[in-house]
Parts: sequence; structure tokens; C-alpha cells
Amino acid sequence: MNPWPFVIAAYAIVTGGTGALCLWAHVAMRRAERRADAVLKK
Repeated sequence: MNPWPFVIAAYAIVTGGTGALCLWAHVAMRRAERRADAVLKK
């Protein structure tokens, strides 16, 4: 049985998961920065 489809699928899953994690972290960081700015402006 050829292992390459599984290897490619594994890399795709890892790459997609890493991208999703980076996007989630970026959104959370922006949200936290907005909250911090709102607290400092009060």
C-alpha cells in the first residue's frame, strides 16, 4: 500500500491546524489589545 496519500494528508492536517491556531491567536491578541486600550482610555 502506498503511504504517500497518508503522509500528504497528515501534512495538510498539521498545516491547517497550525494556520488555524495562528489565526485564533492573532484574533485573541487583537481583542485583548482593544480591551487594554479601552481600560487605559477611561
